[in-house]
Amino acid sequence: MKYAIGVDIGGMSVKAGLVNENGAMLEKNAVKSADTPEKLIKNMAGQINSLLAGNKLDIADVCGIGVGCPGAISGEKGVVDILPNLGWKNVPLAAELKKYFDTRIRLSNDANAAVLGEYKYGCARGYTNCVMLTLGTGVGGGLIINGRLYEGKDCKGAELGHTTLVLDGEPCTCGRNGCVETYVSATALIRQTKAAMLGDLDSAMWKYVSGDIEKVDGRTAFACAKTGDRTAERVVSQYIRYLSESLMNLMNIFRPDVIIIGGGISGEKTYLTDRIHKYCAKFYYGYKHSPKPEILTATLGNDAGIIGAAALVTE
Repeated sequence: MKYAIGVDIGGMSVKAGLVNENGAMLEKNAVKSADTPEKLIKNMAGQINSLLAGNKLDIADVCGIGVGCPGAISGEKGVVDILPNLGWKNVPLAAELKKYFDTRIRLSNDANAAVLGEYKYGCARGYTNCVMLTLGTGVGGGLIINGRLYEGKDCKGAELGHTTLVLDGEPCTCGRNGCVETYVSATALIRQTKAAMLGDLDSAMWKYVSGDIEKVDGRTAFACAKTGDRTAERVVSQYIRYLSESLMNLMNIFRPDVIIIGGGISGEKTYLTDRIHKYCAKFYYGYKHSPKPEILTATLGNDAGIIGAAALVTE
């Protein structure tokens, strides 16, 4: 049995797991993200050693360590060029981690790791061409083309959340305006929900959050739309439109076998995907005469980043 270590670096925590060749998670752990790269990498080494010791393994017993990290990554060099949430610039993560472990180490963007995990072990098994959007604080993108992870030049491709949806639209954290991320991320949905609530003080959404608008999350509008609240339904309908238009752009460019939606909003499952299908059937270019992709929600959940990162070194 082959094993690999997968590490998922986030703004709040670093999660690591021991994964076998079938994509099964044998054990995982998590620690709070440290305030410097040096501390984080040292803590990461401790997490990995704990996983190995707990399973009576040595580093020689695993085929490598895969790391999924947000931000701009130079995959072949193993360098994190910039990670805004943690304030990193030009961090040679692979080389620093190599000081602790004499094994193969591979680094990629976290969304790339997530789509690889779903392709090998999740909802996209059996498909050849896959597109994934992860809807979280931002919007991550991942591509599988002809059965291979596509990372683009210097591992900086597939920034699907930073394609333009609305020309001169809402400002994005990347410095541009109108990006997909500013309309379909969980952050965007929360902003849209709050604005609608402030315009309708009788909306059921106020009761849902116990009168505290700061408790609004990505579930608020969906939950209340299901109970018949008209304002919540308007929020959801508009959000579905933004998301569907974003997905149709990707469908028209790639004609994939499957579109995968990840992140917390994917928890809406068929309530979300059925409405997207309905919208696309009406507006999708050549819908009656073109191959229609499946639209699925991710199945690996919070473990997708770890399992996909491990898959980077078992490829």
